[in-house]
Amino acid sequence: MFDNVKAVIFDLDGTLVDSMWMWRDIDIEFLGKYGIELPENLQSEIEGMSFSETAVYFKNRFKLTQSLEAIKEEWNQMAWDKYMTSVPLKEGTLELLRFLKDNNIKAGIATSNSRELVELVIEKHKVNGYFHSIRTSCEVEKGKPSPDIYQLVAKDLEMAAKDCLVFEDVIQGIMAGKNAGMKVCAVYDSYSSDVTDKKQELADYYIESFKELFN
Repeated sequence: MFDNVKAVIFDLDGTLVDSMWMWRDIDIEFLGKYGIELPENLQSEIEGMSFSETAVYFKNRFKLTQSLEAIKEEWNQMAWDKYMTSVPLKEGTLELLRFLKDNNIKAGIATSNSRELVELVIEKHKVNGYFHSIRTSCEVEKGKPSPDIYQLVAKDLEMAAKDCLVFEDVIQGIMAGKNAGMKVCAVYDSYSSDVTDKKQELADYYIESFKELFN
């Protein structure tokens, strides 16, 4: 899988850390404050959106009166303790990061999450030294499945798309990597287990866990 790969770009939630379950809980709690029940199609509607795009979507769909910044700040506060106490690295993450470093393969993060939360995660797990670029979709024009975020990280890493391998756990993210012209390895996550077949179809590779790469 790593033949001719000079850089690896990771999604964060559901790929490097086991956190997708948490965001559904936050959406339920957040909307519940306004007497709104979580719509069944919400998760599929917002998948791949940047943190900022998601705030716009919520404000418009649920007719919220607070500012976009206030919505995002509330989400950051609601997620903070969960990331600190209840969100582990996915199995095999440290082994993979060490392998990349030992083999002089650059690594970056391309996440739809907020800057505050991605920095919290990498500092908590003490993995910031492994990454040469950390970018959020709020820094580009469009979130996933647009290729913008992956193109930006590749530019930071000074790498051509053909030399990059992407790890992603959701369909919109896999499409973003492919739209950027990169090889993509889909990663199993329980949150998206119902679309595993589609993920395998779209991606170049598929793994249940990073540990498979070292067996």
